[in-house]
Amino acid sequence: MTQTSLVARGGADNSAPSRRTPPRARRSGLSDKAVPYVLLLPGLLVIAALLLYPLYQMVDMSFHKVGLRQIKVTNPAPAEFVGTDNYQQILSSDLFWSSLRNTVVFAVLAVAFTLILGTLVGLLLNRLGRKMSTFVIIGIMSAWATPPTAQAIVWKWLFDSDSGVVNWTLNLLPDWLSSLVFGRSDWSGQPWFNDTSTLYFVLIVAVVWASFPFIAVSVLAGLKSISAELYEAARMDGSGAFTTFRKITFPLLKPVFAVLVVLSIIWDFKVFTQLYLLAGGTVNRDAFNLSLWSYAEAFSSPPKMGLGAAIAVVLTGILLVITFVYVRQIVKTEDVR
Repeated sequence: MTQTSLVARGGADNSAPSRRTPPRARRSGLSDKAVPYVLLLPGLLVIAALLLYPLYQMVDMSFHKVGLRQIKVTNPAPAEFVGTDNYQQILSSDLFWSSLRNTVVFAVLAVAFTLILGTLVGLLLNRLGRKMSTFVIIGIMSAWATPPTAQAIVWKWLFDSDSGVVNWTLNLLPDWLSSLVFGRSDWSGQPWFNDTSTLYFVLIVAVVWASFPFIAVSVLAGLKSISAELYEAARMDGSGAFTTFRKITFPLLKPVFAVLVVLSIIWDFKVFTQLYLLAGGTVNRDAFNLSLWSYAEAFSSPPKMGLGAAIAVVLTGILLVITFVYVRQIVKTEDVR
């Protein structure tokens, strides 16, 4: 039977080259550039509902006088528009400058100690074996996973003036050593939470203890991505540990450190729960940071929620400015390189 007759009867012509079926035309009408934005749309809607709308409500409240009558469930009274009076009251208050100082000084010290300790622990984890590294990671991440309320209660008990472990431990030191280092030998009844400086010392210890595990694990993940050949070449050239970190590790992990610094600044600037519990509420106004001051104005009697919202807006603005300047400086440095 000839090839022509096969074709005439509907048979396949195996000698003919195979042809691919053309791809099915897009029926959605979306261009390639629009597809990523469509995929991001659900996430953006969730962010708008959970973040942007409450932020708008807070900004709007900061321009009004809001009390209990304005937040009643049934028949709430209309809020009185006061313009920028809340912001003028904040900037003219001495409490604003003391709260801002406490916020900035605490954030600088907490971020610095958290990054240093977390980096050192991350370097240590990278040198440990797999089993020991996993064991240490589980241990330190337990501290990071502890809720802020539990953190504050534990550290408040440790530094308790009457039955705290810290005072008991310090009393075990020889009198000459305690006097030489701390300027006193008897620590019985030491009130750590009555003075603002010692209160913030305990707060820094509590926050760093809970924050450094995240830094350590993030640094460890970054170290795993660095080629071991670079460190081998550095050792052959006689490079020490500090020089190797400065010349190899830090430059390669700079993007990781940039993100960690921004996150640490945001977290430490708005610390509230630990300070509220360690300070015993809103009694000690000298120990206020901006978060605690905002809470005190919004929920103390009589509540001034418009003023509290204005303080929160100022804190948010400061964080946005610091983050923008820091990220912009990083981008400039990368562009120069």
